Amino acid sequence: MAGEGLRPGLATVIAGDSYPAHAYERRVRRLAEDLGCHYACEALPADVAEADAVAATGKLNADPRISGILVLRPLPPQVSEAALYRALDPLKDIECVHPVNAGLLALDRPRFVPSTPASVFHLLDRYLEESGDDAAEFYRSSSVVIVGRSANVGRPAAMLAMQRGATVISCDVHSARAGLLHDHVAAADILVVAAGVPGLLGGEHVKDGVIAVDVGINAVPDQVIGGVRLVGDLDYDSVAARARAVTPVPGGVGPVTYTRLLHNTVAAARAGLGVAMARPWTEGLVSAPG
Repeated sequence: MAGEGLRPGLATVIAGDSYPAHAYERRVRRLAEDLGCHYACEALPADVAEADAVAATGKLNADPRISGILVLRPLPPQVSEAALYRALDPLKDIECVHPVNAGLLALDRPRFVPSTPASVFHLLDRYLEESGDDAAEFYRSSSVVIVGRSANVGRPAAMLAMQRGATVISCDVHSARAGLLHDHVAAADILVVAAGVPGLLGGEHVKDGVIAVDVGINAVPDQVIGGVRLVGDLDYDSVAARARAVTPVPGGVGPVTYTRLLHNTVAAARAGLGVAMARPWTEGLVSAPG
């Protein structure tokens, strides 16, 4: 990168005191600094006004040292996710939440692919290939159930699954209230859970041989250490007893996600200089449409 006159810059926007969000920010900061990327964090108070959060995002848009911006969830209730996402410069929106970038992803013309769903399917693709499966045929003959419909994880994950030819079922809190969640989960060949609810699903909810990817990051009290620990949305032990494969939390999707996030940041920086991106993954082409 240095030989290209390129020093990528990553910025995060975080509001309030969510433990998982701050834990994620610390890991991203360390990785960016270890790789020599410029890093900035707009840490906003929990009572920040929406206009001030939008202004902080605008400041990062205008900073030439920043090539990629990540908005960390959850946001406080008075700050609309949609308003903050619309405030992002689409060329710096490395998580693909701006309406323009979300539309490009839906049309299979992505400028970027959000880091978490890209990592989910990178892990799934690699696992199937290394297990000797024909990945393309496996997806086409499988039901992929995605629990959670967030703009940066659940919805783009559904798009990536559809792009692979899978039958996709998307669930959220309304599915649970309608009494449909457990029936859908029980039919999943591949289960991706990104609901943000610790222990939402256990072994009794999944079928034998399911491939389960846990994207949840939840802080729960730990009486042993006298603090908190991070857990996923799955009850890992009971799901693992029935699953063909399951990812742990922490240490599963997370490490791949951080790498993908920096990959998108470098891609954005190179696109800004008109430099083609050498991609380790085929998703997320840096192709800003006319």
